[in-house]
Amino acid sequence: MPDVTLPRVTGTVVTPPVAARPPTGAGLVAPGFAHPMVAPLEWAELARSDVPVRWAVLDVAAGPGLRPDRFAASACAALRVRGRTVLGRLALRGGTRRPAEVLTDAERHLAWYRVEGFHLVDVPSTPEGLDGVRRITRALRGLCPGARIVLDHGRYPYEGYAEPADQLVAFRGRWREYRWSQVPEWTARYPAERFCHLVCEVPATRLAEALRIARWQGAATCYLTDRSARHGGDPWASLPGFWDELVSCVGTTVSE
Repeated sequence: MPDVTLPRVTGTVVTPPVAARPPTGAGLVAPGFAHPMVAPLEWAELARSDVPVRWAVLDVAAGPGLRPDRFAASACAALRVRGRTVLGRLALRGGTRRPAEVLTDAERHLAWYRVEGFHLVDVPSTPEGLDGVRRITRALRGLCPGARIVLDHGRYPYEGYAEPADQLVAFRGRWREYRWSQVPEWTARYPAERFCHLVCEVPATRLAEALRIARWQGAATCYLTDRSARHGGDPWASLPGFWDELVSCVGTTVSE
């Protein structure tokens, strides 16, 4: 990525309060439910007091969209009241997207939805892409001091990416790959709170096993769903059929 020049968005950027940090330890994340107008139940579930959700991703239209969205703003406000952390989705396109475009999206997320951090997707995983990602994350923290930065590689990246991020999404994929997956040795040098796993197509009968794998592999946060990625489907858009059981299992882990 080239050097970052910070763009400006018309209007005033509202910096969200950053005094309250997200809780640590085991928990769930919401990696990208459908638009709040289409999936009101999903967004309402995140505001339940017994749901140990660490962060939820807001993706209006492959990012913040081109104009403020009142449904998205209302959903974010409801989560803030509950002390939940909302992250704005930012696409890096494998490191090929112009930094100015990324930062423009970040400013819109802040101004329109008062997000408390950013979820970067399509992040490079190789050593060659690290410097560009470092520049982007520094610019984002300058734009929103105290922001929570989650890098979503979908797999374990080069170790250096753990430095500019608060958390790495180090697995995103199907259960059939996850159940046989392994983690690199370097992950043992970091606390489990630095890693997150997103697993789809998990059979209900394998829920406990999937949670054990996440714990054994040192990932404190996860999202497990029985929804399918087949035929171009988005498995993260709606709640899993075993949602209540998942909340109960993870909630028990948190309280232990």
